Amino acid sequence: MTLYGFHASHEQITPGNLLAAAVRAERAGFDAAMSSDHFSPWSERQGESGFAWSWLGAALQATRLPFGVVTAPGQRYHPAILAQAIGTLAAMYPGRFWAALGTGEYSNEHITGDGWPRKEVRNARLRECVDVIRALLAGAEVTHDGLVTVDRAKLWSRPARMPALVGAAVGIETARWCAEWADGLITVGAPHDHLRRMVDAYREAGGRGPLRLQVHVSYAADEEEALRIAHDQWRTNVFAPPVCWDLELVEHFEEAAKHVPRRPCTASCGSPRTRGSTRPGSRSTRTSASSRSSCTTWGRSRTSSWTSSAARCCPSCAGVRREAQPHRRPVVEERGRLLPRRGDLLRRQRRRLR
Repeated sequence: MTLYGFHASHEQITPGNLLAAAVRAERAGFDAAMSSDHFSPWSERQGESGFAWSWLGAALQATRLPFGVVTAPGQRYHPAILAQAIGTLAAMYPGRFWAALGTGEYSNEHITGDGWPRKEVRNARLRECVDVIRALLAGAEVTHDGLVTVDRAKLWSRPARMPALVGAAVGIETARWCAEWADGLITVGAPHDHLRRMVDAYREAGGRGPLRLQVHVSYAADEEEALRIAHDQWRTNVFAPPVCWDLELVEHFEEAAKHVPRRPCTASCGSPRTRGSTRPGSRSTRTSASSRSSCTTWGRSRTSSWTSSAARCCPSCAGVRREAQPHRRPVVEERGRLLPRRGDLLRRQRRRLR
């Protein structure tokens, strides 16, 4: 069964507006959600980068969606701190939180002042971190001396059920390697043949658990506007590894993307619309048939209206009917606070009078 999820892009949207968008995404019929976890955006035009772990607690409370996050232990995050963050959310919201672990990008990790290791060293460091995080979540006291150092760490607040630790990969060999330790695999949009080879490599190496695919969709009233949004927001994020891993600052991404035309952004944000699958003007990405879940990300210009038309863009949202749930109230952001909409307050007052 394929589930369709909402990707919370902290690089583009203020945390309060992004929380309101997650609530709207659930109301529109999306099945799940996922959060980015970056210290900086890919461009000045995106212009935001909220802290994922603060936001995730609020998002899990404000919705009933299962949530995940893609994060990188070992440099910016000590694995014991990350284990504590994962364990706390998994304890508060049982069965609704998973974490994907990857080797990271220098644009986020350089803030520690440490150098950027070679890919094979980053893989080895990630594997050490995975073992530390699993042991801590299982209740062990951990001391470890390797590419990361841990001294007598123990989690005092742990979930009753171990949350899934998913492998993040964009290459076939990394997908095969993830099968050694991961509870599932997540990757990003790519040609169908490459995705199939990644899935096959993961499964043939003994990989278990669900598959997750993040796709990019630029949604607008007409195709030209959709292309403009994609080029404006995502031309700094169309580069294949190792370029995307090794660039350091927003300015470096801007310089690398200076001559990127619209067509590479079109490929990155999916194939041209297919008949009957989306509204005119949107760009869609076909997911692999073996994918269990898919997360969509967005163009900044459509933050306020796109979820209202989710049934026309998202196949799983068409015809979705959900029972009313009292805690899932529409919200608006006012001076940094999330409040019920005025119309909802008036309706509640009328109900009380009856």
